[in-house]
Amino acid sequence: PVPAAAAAGEESPVEGGPPDHSYSLSSGTTSEELLRKLNEHRDIIALLEVKMKEMKGSIRRLRLAEAQLREEIREKDRLLHAASAGTRKRHGL
Repeated sequence: PVPAAAAAGEESPVEGGPPDHSYSLSSGTTSEELLRKLNEHRDIIALLEVKMKEMKGSIRRLRLAEAQLREEIREKDRLLHAASAGTRKRHGL
């Protein structure tokens, strides 16, 4: 039988040596181990997708808050400008 790592197109490590990478499979990896690893990776991907959606929501909320703050600043600047223009007119400046 062909080892699972070779069947997956991965290079086999030197006989008796450590795997090439921490995620490499040994030459004797069983289908049960492959399935367990696949399920672990699917779980990780699912968690990352949830986190990405949460982060996108946070970014959207932050952008809205930023737009509101910018609008408040513009309004306050407009009021200050109008007030200072009115003060100058009263004092003949």
